[in-house]
Amino acid sequence: MTLRIIPATLRDLSYIAANLRPEDRAEIDCQFDQWSPALLALTALQGFAYVAELDGNPEAGFGAAEQRSGLWIAWSWGTRRMKRCVPGITEFFHAVLARQVAARGAWRVEARALAANELALRWLGRLGATQRCLLPGYGKNGEDFFLYDWTREGWTHVPVSKTTGTETAVADTDSRGQGRAGARGGAAG
Repeated sequence: MTLRIIPATLRDLSYIAANLRPEDRAEIDCQFDQWSPALLALTALQGFAYVAELDGNPEAGFGAAEQRSGLWIAWSWGTRRMKRCVPGITEFFHAVLARQVAARGAWRVEARALAANELALRWLGRLGATQRCLLPGYGKNGEDFFLYDWTREGWTHVPVSKTTGTETAVADTDSRGQGRAGARGGAAG
């Protein structure tokens, strides 16, 4: 099983969005009145966006986008095979993405998760995010969400061993942890 983290493309993100695992589909469905895989993919391409490929197939998209000066939103969603990508995404998150966002002047990075999505809630905790509050009725049908965040003090200082429980490496990366396709340039998205 070969895992690669590469810069996201509209094609890869559209494929992932069209094949979402049930937990991610439920979370997305209750946040948008209407959405399509292509629209979700286009939205995700704002800021920094990456794809986790498993044996050459795109299985998960993740990234972070600036909402306003200093405030960023982190996101992720994937197919049923996303769980196999989580250790590599977690390492890349700390080795590359967190540093990219910090270098862009982020003071706060937020993530929201459907309260019923226990996998996402556990992963956010392992990523070092702090659960700040319950957002009652945040979903369009009254679904509850939790708000998590990282502040500048903690964004880049969570050790990988705490987040993954194992030492994993992102396959096919260079010395900076970037995929073969290289990193995005200095401009967003």
